[in-house]
Amino acid sequence: MLRLSLRRHRPFGAALFPCLVVSILGGCASVPLEQANSLASYEGLTPVDGRLRKAKYKAVPGDLGTIRTVYIEPTQISPTAALSTQKSSEQALVANAISRALCIGVSDRFAVVERKADADLIVHATVVRIVPTNATVAGVSTVASLGSSFVLPVSVPRLPFGLGGLAVEAEATTRDGKQLGAMVWAKGANSLTTDARVSQVGDAYSLASSFGNDFSKMLVTGKTPFKGLPKLPSPQKLKSNLGGKPKYLACERFGRAPGLKNFAGAQLGMPPSWTDKAGAEQKR
Repeated sequence: MLRLSLRRHRPFGAALFPCLVVSILGGCASVPLEQANSLASYEGLTPVDGRLRKAKYKAVPGDLGTIRTVYIEPTQISPTAALSTQKSSEQALVANAISRALCIGVSDRFAVVERKADADLIVHATVVRIVPTNATVAGVSTVASLGSSFVLPVSVPRLPFGLGGLAVEAEATTRDGKQLGAMVWAKGANSLTTDARVSQVGDAYSLASSFGNDFSKMLVTGKTPFKGLPKLPSPQKLKSNLGGKPKYLACERFGRAPGLKNFAGAQLGMPPSWTDKAGAEQKR
């Protein structure tokens, strides 16, 4: 039986209330913006300094409006990120989650193709840093949260210690190398909205889809993804995120989203490797 969770049910105004409480409690991991020098250019990026997320971005809406086909390259792990966690398989899981979210997100507008030679736009992302989650503290948080759900109308927040985070950069270029979109992005987990998972990459994995959604939304709309009220996901995105067949076959290379299995696993604090498997492309 799924428990009523303060992290899931927030009737007081989306992001403002959690941000306020998190800032008071100090239950938020701070992740600085960093560069991995994987982008063709870092010029002309507009800064965004949010309470939970920091970013710099650039989009060329006129040129993006002419794009019809997109190729998603497998997300890479920078040398710095590779040193942050013990298992390369867990790093691959985070990278693959980013690739999958990007593929599903851009499918709202563009046709995703299987060959780079057939694409008008090529998207590649690099994990700049993984801030490890303290798996022991995450386990204690899960036990406390599950225990409180039996005696309280809401579960207690996650312990504001040992929180992880993620930093990523990505760009979208034409076949001749013209940069039409770029983003440098960093976000830390917080004790209210990020489920505690017993894994060094538990928080980074949870945040991977957040980056994929932000970057793909920027390409789809041609403007900042950091303003405006949240919108309901499109039917194709909802279906794909629940583990259904993606809109385009090219997205199958990153595996299907674990959907409700992953949601239930997150509630129980399971490592993401128990509920999700990296796509075949990411394992090579």
